Amino acid sequence: MLFAHDTEEALIAAAALVNTAADPEGLPDLAALDAFLAAHGFTGSRTHTAAELQSVRQLRPRLRRVWETDEDEAVDIVNGLLREHEALPRLVRHDNWPYHLHATPANAPLAARLAVEAAMAFVDVIRGGERGRLRICEFPGCGNVVVDLSKNRSKRFCDAGCGNRAAVSAYRARKAASRT
Repeated sequence: MLFAHDTEEALIAAAALVNTAADPEGLPDLAALDAFLAAHGFTGSRTHTAAELQSVRQLRPRLRRVWETDEDEAVDIVNGLLREHEALPRLVRHDNWPYHLHATPANAPLAARLAVEAAMAFVDVIRGGERGRLRICEFPGCGNVVVDLSKNRSKRFCDAGCGNRAAVSAYRARKAASRT
């Protein structure tokens, strides 16, 4: 494990959230948001409103910028998210998780909790000099973000099947080359 468990989970969730901003829309309705939150183990209060869904959608481009920009701008984004949501880190233990950091109360707005969880994870990435682990998928035309948590820093493709598509394309190219 490169980072603390909660940092890795927050990075994976942040990447998944950013990648929902695809065509077609990955968070088309409240049911999709519910499924996303359940898949990533998010707890805390919810309003279950269209406004809540919209605030989560509006967070995605800001988080994506952390993958796309240089370190100084990434730091500005992270500090802005922490300041804007008045993050106050504290150790907590709940459900089946050991002690980990939370920086917003459980009754904070959902988008604020998602933003601060991601920002706290980005803090660890930046402090550890590991921004190279935040990448854009290398499959042509994809554009999804990737968090490389592999030991050898070799993850090149997102989790949307691009690695399989790249392997199939390479296989077909080898087969075609061998026929000529």
